[in-house]
Amino acid sequence: MPTPIQITLLRASHVLEVRFEDGESFRMPAEYLRVNSPSAEVQGHGPGQKVLVDGKADVNIDEIVPVGNYAVLLKFSDGHQTGIYSWDVLYELGSNQPSNWAAYLAALDAAGKQRRS
Repeated sequence: MPTPIQITLLRASHVLEVRFEDGESFRMPAEYLRVNSPSAEVQGHGPGQKVLVDGKADVNIDEIVPVGNYAVLLKFSDGHQTGIYSWDVLYELGSNQPSNWAAYLAALDAAGKQRRS
């Protein structure tokens, strides 16, 4: 997987921009990153255990903490700070953002939940 060459938090627009060495660049909303956190709290501890997180439309990223040479920890404004976003995870989330987001919105709708709390 490619390595990021630049990670920029666009705080006013609640977006994380990640540019990779292969030329790919992704602008991912904080809400999208929060509801797809790689943490066990969101992903569960095994297949099929992912938790549908709702009410995060206004969440922002307060801090980006480097984790070695392979990841970042994103600290969110709602207090969530347990997901470590490896370069592979960030690349996958960026590459699959349209389909992931559509699936998330469909799941919210099916569960009768909303993006805003």
